[in-house]
Amino acid sequence: MQREITQPGKLLKPDGSVSIAGWSRQPVLDCNLENVNFYAFKPLQHFRIKRWDYYAVFTPTMFFSATIADLGYAGNIFVYVVDFETGAYHEEGLVIPFGNGITLPRNSTEGIAHFSNKQATLDFVLDGQERKIAVSWPGFEGGKGIEAEISLLSPADHDSMTIVIPIGTNRFYYNRKVNCLPASGQIRYGESLISLAPETCLGSLDWGRGVWEYSSFWNWASASAYLPDGRTIGLNMGKGFGDTSAATENAIILDGRIHKLDQVEFDYDPTDYMKPWNFQDNQNRLSLEFVPFTERVATTNLAIIQSDVHQMFGRYSGNLVLDDGTRLEVKDLIGFAEEHHARW
Repeated sequence: MQREITQPGKLLKPDGSVSIAGWSRQPVLDCNLENVNFYAFKPLQHFRIKRWDYYAVFTPTMFFSATIADLGYAGNIFVYVVDFETGAYHEEGLVIPFGNGITLPRNSTEGIAHFSNKQATLDFVLDGQERKIAVSWPGFEGGKGIEAEISLLSPADHDSMTIVIPIGTNRFYYNRKVNCLPASGQIRYGESLISLAPETCLGSLDWGRGVWEYSSFWNWASASAYLPDGRTIGLNMGKGFGDTSAATENAIILDGRIHKLDQVEFDYDPTDYMKPWNFQDNQNRLSLEFVPFTERVATTNLAIIQSDVHQMFGRYSGNLVLDDGTRLEVKDLIGFAEEHHARW
């Protein structure tokens, strides 16, 4: 059911269709978005292409995230923090007409993502085996301010969950999720200075490029944590969009190695997101309960762009089965699970 892509090539054929659908441990396809062929009138193509770099860092006490996104007809810059002890969170974002001033790299293995204006500056730089995140937002939370200088160790042989799937006949999604990257550096949030130690702090990257349906829905769940024996454990699960017959994004990531899963069901109450969520795969390799402790609600309503996100932060407990049949019990892994409706 799951087609692994191992040979390099182009993401899109000359007619704009995907060259191959499947998943890979590394991003082996060149993201040639110049071949997008959604509209007959080429200058309109840009308005349907979605591109984003979303970074997140889990510390023992807090979650930090920063995103640079270009949605075609508008850019979206946002930063948020979640306090694990109190459940409090704060988020601020900027909507940038036509994505002016936003730079995003062609591929996830190269380049710089950048945005800067009078309110905020964000820089994401891939430098050898380091992913460097720099954020300066002086007016964040009423002038409390947030500054971050973070380095994520990203070895070239570290597996990532990369998928290419078609969406309908002329749409597609190319996505790379990288979990469990040891984080160092610091975050200054108001009067607090949070130092990041790679022995306790882990970062992740959600890198997405694609042409989506205007009205879209998806679920996503993720975690990056340390096991008691010092190994890193990552979870990535998703559903709700596109043709996943060739590949899903469901995986266990243990010490930087992918253990691929097939289909995973999200069982939750959409009328009460704070109730426990349950996750079960179709091969009896994953059985998890996720107990939320706080809810992030992010709503955007800007005429043609609308978004409604319920991102729950909580703890995962349950059982996993690795590729070789080894059973692994996990308990109280902090992560998130979300429901997202978008018109974009």
